[in-house]
Amino acid sequence: MPGEYVEVLMGQPEPDTTARSDGGAPERGRATEARVSITSGPDFRAFRSSPVGSGVLGCGQLRRGPDGVLRYGDLHPALTELLDLRVHSFTNREAVVEVGGPRLTYRELWHSASRIAGGLQGHGIGYGDRVAVHMPTSARWVQAFLGALLSGAVPVLIPDGLGADLTARVIADSRADFVLGPDGPLPDSTAYIDDGAALGDPALLCYTGAAARGPVPAGVELTNENLLSAVSSMVGALGLPADGVRNLVLLPLAHASGCVDQLLPTFAVGGTVVLAPAAHSLADVLVSERIDTVSATPRIFADLLPAFAERRSGAGVRRVSKACHRSERAAAPASAPLTAALRALFPEARQWSVWGATETSGIGLLVDDTDRTEAALGFAFGGTELALSGPQARQGRGELLCRGPNVSRRYWNNPDATVARFSGTWFHTGDFVRIDTDGLVYAEPAG
Repeated sequence: MPGEYVEVLMGQPEPDTTARSDGGAPERGRATEARVSITSGPDFRAFRSSPVGSGVLGCGQLRRGPDGVLRYGDLHPALTELLDLRVHSFTNREAVVEVGGPRLTYRELWHSASRIAGGLQGHGIGYGDRVAVHMPTSARWVQAFLGALLSGAVPVLIPDGLGADLTARVIADSRADFVLGPDGPLPDSTAYIDDGAALGDPALLCYTGAAARGPVPAGVELTNENLLSAVSSMVGALGLPADGVRNLVLLPLAHASGCVDQLLPTFAVGGTVVLAPAAHSLADVLVSERIDTVSATPRIFADLLPAFAERRSGAGVRRVSKACHRSERAAAPASAPLTAALRALFPEARQWSVWGATETSGIGLLVDDTDRTEAALGFAFGGTELALSGPQARQGRGELLCRGPNVSRRYWNNPDATVARFSGTWFHTGDFVRIDTDGLVYAEPAG
């Protein structure tokens, strides 16, 4: 990939410029690697960015691997093991609450998901198969997602509202072996858990339109390491406690920002995910469900401002997480007026803006903007490293590149898109940014 690079690192720059990239489909228990050369430009500058998100959940410190990528030490071998430990630690706590619908403890959620996994096994589904999850955000969605995961299959997240034709094409492209849909009973049989996955194994397939050049979005392969690293980073960055956080998640669960960056980190600390797909008054939900964390996009928050302001029910909220979707690219960072309005509505809350792409597990940049007056995308965190590409890279402007333990290495079944967007361990975001001397990233108009 041509262009000059200026790296933005969490630690000291390494002299080794060799990177590695996964080759074909990994075998169970080990990742297949092929060496790919990356060359830096003649001018090299390093910045220190915020080291938040390291050393949480017993993962140890970040260490640079032989491919040059920072990684957490001592991660659980698979997402299922982390979740299983949390289930046994927080058995009777509420795991998922659907306002106006089911309320499930960790024991009840795990039991129902393992029975779905057993039902899928009865249909011949097992390790490495693809199971599409196609239904609206709900407690049922969470049960289906975990059921697919526990069966040993790779869940394929189908965004609700794609339309019948595009949904069919995405399911066909993923080569899904089974579809868990919105209607009818879910598979059910003797409880079953496949616990043989490894860090390098694919664990999730999310579709994004940003990389696609054809009629079907591109499927992003995320491994167990990607997911566990993203979870560890989010828990550390937002300081999620293990004392029963109650997170009102207004992000779509079929997106990485909702599933990977909110649902899973909340489970990782034994918290409660509150879903309100049909609630008429979210302001009332804040009080009735004792919400202390709210997660949404800037656009969703902006739409809710009038109702929140009228009811003034945000006194109990302690954390506000704003995550940007690619569809909101034109207004990528949360605006200063929105941040100020949320500050007035949630006076006791810390506010974070989180930026990322599906290819980065939905995370990559984060900034505590509780008291900021200038909008920014954020600092690199949790092992994510940055580079700039383009003729203005030495001046701190260019296309943003990311690498880290949370960053995917390729698209599923789409080698052309993979070649276009990945250079060794680096992912080309396609976003034009400016990075200041402190490592803070700002959105910039292209050109």
